[in-house]
Amino acid sequence: MFAAIKDALGTTRLEGTGRGGGGCINEGEVFKTDAGKIFLKKNSKSKAREMFDGEYKSLKAIVAAGIVKAPTPLLVVDNPAGGAVLVMEYLDMHSLNRHSGTLGSQLAKLHLLNVEVGKKCQANESYVGQTSEEDNPTYVSQYGFPVSTCCGYLAQDNSWCDDWVEFYTKKLQLQLSWIEKEYGDREARELWSHLQLKIPQYFSGIEVKPSLLHGDLWGGNAAETAECPVIFDPASFYGHHEYDLAISAMFGGFSRRFWDEYHSIIPKAPGWNNRHKLYKLFHNLNHWSQSWFELWTLSTFPEENCRCNLVLGGSSVAVNHFGSGYRSGSLQLMRDLCR
Repeated sequence: MFAAIKDALGTTRLEGTGRGGGGCINEGEVFKTDAGKIFLKKNSKSKAREMFDGEYKSLKAIVAAGIVKAPTPLLVVDNPAGGAVLVMEYLDMHSLNRHSGTLGSQLAKLHLLNVEVGKKCQANESYVGQTSEEDNPTYVSQYGFPVSTCCGYLAQDNSWCDDWVEFYTKKLQLQLSWIEKEYGDREARELWSHLQLKIPQYFSGIEVKPSLLHGDLWGGNAAETAECPVIFDPASFYGHHEYDLAISAMFGGFSRRFWDEYHSIIPKAPGWNNRHKLYKLFHNLNHWSQSWFELWTLSTFPEENCRCNLVLGGSSVAVNHFGSGYRSGSLQLMRDLCR
């Protein structure tokens, strides 16, 4: 594995520093190379390659947008010992603080970028003459992403779809199918049978355009360098911009400046509150449905930075990721939305 990384990066030096970090799912370590520091993110599970391929593509898309700083992904390699490794640029990051407002405005601009590209492309269609690819970048007209991405550990189906309500309803349906398989929860089943018929009502009178989303933008996936805010650990796809704000509100970590700056650029549209609940529902269901699996390495993380319960079990760790603690929140949201 290390030989493959050195060869791909063209470095003769790949020296661990002992410095690292991680979360509920992955572990990481900073390494020194001939060209400076890099960050290696590791996971030993069988689905790690799929997870890291999705994160790689997500980071590439965010970096290419050139609006919000994110670590540049370098490569994904299989680990002969099991799982895979994501190699990316190392950034000296600290807790988000003085750049919080800047992140709000940058996130809004990221969400508007594809919409603006669409307008520019449409204008160029009526222009007689040649335009370069730089002048006429590709507009993404559908909802989805070229690859599967993982919000937490479970893969999301990002198959392209022309209709946002259909795309998002399928996302919820997938979560509920996992819950049905794991728990057979009667109340969730009954509420969903009513709610899925009401979902189109929450989008009445508004026009949804595809925006490039981070996909998992809670406070633990945002930070700052001395110069600017940084976002990382994305689970990107093209969707409704409001979706990104649901998990941002659930776990805190974002100041009033963040929200004020965001909404000064993208004001709340009519019906925002109910759609905000609808988008929070996905993350509550996602936490509920991601139940018991094993992690073979354990680091100790502050509770506020790790949205899971760690339970020691021999040489492995069983993680209720994040288990039935989110059942009540999921069902309450569904009741509210069904009224």
